[in-house]
Amino acid sequence: MPRPAAKKVKALELLDRLKQLYPDATCSLTYETPVQLLVATILSAQCTDERVNQVTPALFEAYPDALAFAEADRDALETLIRSTGFYRNKAKHIQGACQKIVRDFDGQVPNQMDLLLTLPGVARKTANVVLAHGYGINMGVTVDTHVKRLSNRLGLTHHQDPVKIEQDLMKLLPQEDWENWSIRLIYHGRAVCSARKPTCDRCALNDLCPSAGQVTPARSPKK
Repeated sequence: MPRPAAKKVKALELLDRLKQLYPDATCSLTYETPVQLLVATILSAQCTDERVNQVTPALFEAYPDALAFAEADRDALETLIRSTGFYRNKAKHIQGACQKIVRDFDGQVPNQMDLLLTLPGVARKTANVVLAHGYGINMGVTVDTHVKRLSNRLGLTHHQDPVKIEQDLMKLLPQEDWENWSIRLIYHGRAVCSARKPTCDRCALNDLCPSAGQVTPARSPKK
């Protein structure tokens, strides 16, 4: 296992390469306000950002702010977000979060981690996204499925729990780059290091990756 100092050097080199590979990488969700970002992030669970962005224009036109979501007819809300999957739970969380925002935070999404975590349906992943992209505050590392997979493959963590992965990455990376790391690693996961068939032969990180060429592609189900 690499020494902590060596692992940190590797993480910084990986970060530098990711910045060169994806210089313009940014949050893929379309939003204008923190509450729209919160809602879009909740919808993105187990759903592609592309699909979310197809749903949100009509959604945000119908419900432009936290008060509108808080007072929404649940059936109508569920209908608008149905295609994102798990729509009943998502509608419940969105409405519950917005009701609390209206009741406890004067209709404004809070910009503190501890307060965000009191909102229904909001865990650290969602809170990190909202803080970083809604308020420019890096309080942690967003760990989605891409970040989880690649951080393990790159040998930066051996954990599967997102909170423990986040803690490992926060020790290795400068705070100002915590969200930069996540966004760029997500781009790399989509473009090169896929779950089923990573293209290690064209990966610019392969000389630093202990998993390069070692990942067995997932088999397609037999028909």
